[in-house]
Amino acid sequence: MTVAQTKRVLLAEPRGYCAGVDRAVETVERALDKHGAPVYVRKEIVHNRHVVDTLTERGAIFVDETDEVPEGAVVVFSAHGVSPMVHESAAARSLHTIDATCPLVTKVHQEAKRFARDDFDILLIGHEGHEEVEGTAGEAPEHVQLVDGPDAVESVSVRDESKVIWLSQTTLSVDETMETVNRLREKFPEMQDPPSDDICYATQNRQVAVKAMAPQCDLVIVVGSQNSSNSQRLVEVALQAGARSSYLVDYARDIDESWLEDVSTVGVTSGASVPEVLVRGVIDWLDERGYGTVETVNTANETLTFALPRELRAARTDR
Repeated sequence: MTVAQTKRVLLAEPRGYCAGVDRAVETVERALDKHGAPVYVRKEIVHNRHVVDTLTERGAIFVDETDEVPEGAVVVFSAHGVSPMVHESAAARSLHTIDATCPLVTKVHQEAKRFARDDFDILLIGHEGHEEVEGTAGEAPEHVQLVDGPDAVESVSVRDESKVIWLSQTTLSVDETMETVNRLREKFPEMQDPPSDDICYATQNRQVAVKAMAPQCDLVIVVGSQNSSNSQRLVEVALQAGARSSYLVDYARDIDESWLEDVSTVGVTSGASVPEVLVRGVIDWLDERGYGTVETVNTANETLTFALPRELRAARTDR
């Protein structure tokens, strides 16, 4: 049998949009329907270039901070969440705020507030500078220490080893997070676990699907943007699970044909903020190059949905 006859694509399921991203993107769309353009959005609503460009064309204006928004205007807070300071800044400018924070991120914020009230040292596992980490840490800055990966554990110190808890950014690699947790626990044996898992169900499910697929793949293509934490983690998971190579691309046109050299099986997945149209573009691109057989690798079925922010629910039912 020739290599040409054995060319195939393994398509990970689940992949792409999670419930929090779906809700956030629809929040901006409904805000535009209800209020008309422009609607301002603090930071990228989700970390995906295509989504941001599409919403910009519809009249969304993306800004870094609330002080760039005209007084009294409508502003949407991104899925990654914001700190209380951002809410205060928006209120000072009389902004009409719509909070599209993912409910799973909000849960971590509530945990941070609760344990800060009880005077715990909170060890927040996450990536420095990521918007979600800034929002969570901002809930209790005097109690939160960022732990950016296993190697950062050495420099962590706490006031009382019997009052320590770890929380995490929702979009991390499950395996790397647990490696960090294990190192922290060696240092602080009494450290408590969060009341419930912080890494989101969608992040975990996408990683599990890639782990199942990667050992059979010569190449894994992850559709997603460079600033998407959960997409970056899928590349790492694919390589750790046995894929010969793995790359992150925004669009099919970003694929380098040289990656296909001596490749018979290509795995395809997408990050939690990626619309399915971009995945279909990659499948079509591969089909044109002889990878016409597509097999799905299904490891979970997702049915979770989140209600829109309260102020937009009526706009949704009117349509």
